[in-house]
Amino acid sequence: MRKIRHTFNHTASCAPGDGVVFSVRTGKKPRGISILLSVLFWLIIWEITARSLDSALLLVSPVTVLRRLWELIFTAKFWINVFTSLWRIGAGYLLGAFCGILCGVLCAFFPAAGALFSPLLSVIKATPVTSLVILALVWIKSYNLSIFICFLMVFPILTESVKEGILEADRELLELAFVFRFSPWKKIKQIYLPSIRPQLITALSTSIGFAWKAGIAGEVFARPRLGVGSRLYDAKVYLETPDLFCWTLVIILLSMAIEKLVLFLLKRGSRETAPHHAGKEEA
Repeated sequence: MRKIRHTFNHTASCAPGDGVVFSVRTGKKPRGISILLSVLFWLIIWEITARSLDSALLLVSPVTVLRRLWELIFTAKFWINVFTSLWRIGAGYLLGAFCGILCGVLCAFFPAAGALFSPLLSVIKATPVTSLVILALVWIKSYNLSIFICFLMVFPILTESVKEGILEADRELLELAFVFRFSPWKKIKQIYLPSIRPQLITALSTSIGFAWKAGIAGEVFARPRLGVGSRLYDAKVYLETPDLFCWTLVIILLSMAIEKLVLFLLKRGSRETAPHHAGKEEA
């Protein structure tokens, strides 16, 4: 049974009618244990299923996968493939984020730009990743395909988020800024950035997952000389089932780690800038 701890904080100089702070804290340990037990349960199911099939070609046990992963991580080729994929996907992600933010600003302040980019954004969002990859292979070399696909995944998400954030800026604050003749930079810093920040953080943290999966899919189709997606395809072609499961596990773990890292950096950056902004407003 989860323990609930009630904490009452009273100050010595409480005036009559002051509220009492009530907080409920739930420990994280029971949740962590439940997740661990769930993972353990499915690993046992996996192990039982693999033993029942008794065919390494169809399904290998988790122990075999972990053993193969342990062998791979001590090879230089493993890390070269991993960092090559990270570089391609990271480049596409950053390029898409930069262009998306710029396009979002243009669409918010210039309706003509919004009308111009609207059909393009709708087509990109509606087109399946597989179709985009196949079409892009006609024009782009295999080792640059993942960069382009990641760009296409991130670009519309950032464009829409930045555009909505700017359009949802407080109109009363904008009128006050006009009355007091704020400079463009001060208006951006004091009004637009606080309005954009929550949506921007959400868009950046969400789009990294889409970029990673799309980038790996691009490598599987394009088959460049180096890359995690290429090794996944090779394992499938040569019927190397342990390697197939191993590279799939690597893709999952890297995806989770990258999403957590990006979210941590974004939240940390937001916490560091928010007090500074608030202090200036009080001054």
